[in-house]
Amino acid sequence: MANTPQAKKRIRRNENRAAINTARVSRIRTYLKQVDAAVEAGDKEKAAEALKAAQPELARGVARGVFHKNTAARKMSRLSKRVAAL
Repeated sequence: MANTPQAKKRIRRNENRAAINTARVSRIRTYLKQVDAAVEAGDKEKAAEALKAAQPELARGVARGVFHKNTAARKMSRLSKRVAAL
């Protein structure tokens, strides 16, 4: 257990940051699921719009440190490929 005030504060901050990061990842996943749903439905216009909305969210996730940049690039590449195939 934490003894020093600094360690106690660090525990509090880590809990807050974990909650914020969990919300960020959840938000990004929602955008990705919207792209997937549009692709599954075969709606190219809706899929393209969803992809356009998902791109900055993924970039923001990288900037905020919740995703590695290569992970975001891989996800974007795969989604773009699926949308283009429609």
